[in-house]
Amino acid sequence: METRILKVPLAGKDDAVLGRWATAPDGTPDLNTWEVPSPPPPPSADPLAPLREAAHLLRTTPVPVAFPTETVYGLGADATRSDAVRGIFAAKGRPADNPLIVHISDLSMLRRLLTPSPPQQQQEHQPAPQPVSSPSSPSPQSHSQPLFTADDPIPAIYHPLITRFWPGPLTILLPRPTPSPLAPEVTASQPTFGARLPASALARTLIALAGAPLAAPSANASTRPSPTAARHVRDDLRGRVALVLDGGACAVGVESTVVDGLCVPPAVLRPGGVGIEELRSCPGWEGVVKAYEDREHAVVDGAAAAAPRAPGMKYKHYSPRARVVLFEAGGRGRKGVVGPADDAAADGEGDPGFVVREGALLGADGTEMGCRLLDVDLGEDVRAVAHGLFAALRELDSLGADVIFVEGVSDGDDIAAAVMNRLRKAASEIRA
Repeated sequence: METRILKVPLAGKDDAVLGRWATAPDGTPDLNTWEVPSPPPPPSADPLAPLREAAHLLRTTPVPVAFPTETVYGLGADATRSDAVRGIFAAKGRPADNPLIVHISDLSMLRRLLTPSPPQQQQEHQPAPQPVSSPSSPSPQSHSQPLFTADDPIPAIYHPLITRFWPGPLTILLPRPTPSPLAPEVTASQPTFGARLPASALARTLIALAGAPLAAPSANASTRPSPTAARHVRDDLRGRVALVLDGGACAVGVESTVVDGLCVPPAVLRPGGVGIEELRSCPGWEGVVKAYEDREHAVVDGAAAAAPRAPGMKYKHYSPRARVVLFEAGGRGRKGVVGPADDAAADGEGDPGFVVREGALLGADGTEMGCRLLDVDLGEDVRAVAHGLFAALRELDSLGADVIFVEGVSDGDDIAAAVMNRLRKAASEIRA
């Protein structure tokens, strides 16, 4: 199939045109309801036309659509339809026991997923999103209900996290009701499912227009570095998806943090955009523990390890084609000197935030060792490193690197833990 890239020119520039939150009685945004503008009357151009086209494909075909979030690009499909969800696994070459995260447009959609009901039939979908006459007009109604209620199906342990971190790069593990509206392939037979409310207005509007939650892992071929730009998706999935929405570079650059508050003590299953110390500042999460490994699960007695509770826990991930050698922070480092020769971006299409410098590796006597050396400096700020990490690995791959030497960062309890988790999973060799 042909893979098209549709530019969404408003992404990141005027989110109010993409949609808005309803207004709570106290004047704050009401996360219960995300409102989407109605199409303008002809002959006015519809700024949401690319999203409406993508939503139509999501409603009517089993082929997934790639779209940007604040973390990485996701590969989305209707999470209530088995044929659509199987399209994700086929496009990525993803193992069937690796569960998918469900992306929602608002808390009302999440509550529907926590209420027992059978999976949607092929052409059945959730109610259409509430239209708004224009992005600047007053909200058509005031929502008097509080964010949470005493009998709320969203477990109370998550209320402080939702209040502080949503919308944003945090995925929470929730009990799957019986029967569940979710396709069984989403949960990989687990009794729980992961849900996230993305900070990206583009993503929330796409989900609302589709009228269904979207199961959406990263939009890359399985084991490859996650995509943070539309061209990364094209490079991996050309011919496997029909449409990529181009909303520019992703702001965070690593996937969401995944937490399980259904166990005691609560646990971090995957590090990401929210740090463990930030979680510990929330009521009920003071004792949260790390429950992930930085290398893929080992094979024990010839059998694979148990099915993962969340994405990123079991299989090799984030790997470029080149061999990656990771030097842990504080180690001795590698010998040799980089002699910069060209500070220009690698091909004129380099991702913002870094350039690729070309030089030579020198031996102890100062002579060149006969190999081409490419150097990328992602800076000292760990959030800048996270933002550029996957793009840098892909750029070096595209330039034909055979081996990529990576200098690690000190992984504390913030986003640095996510950076080092991704690097250790990508590495073929780790040196002190």
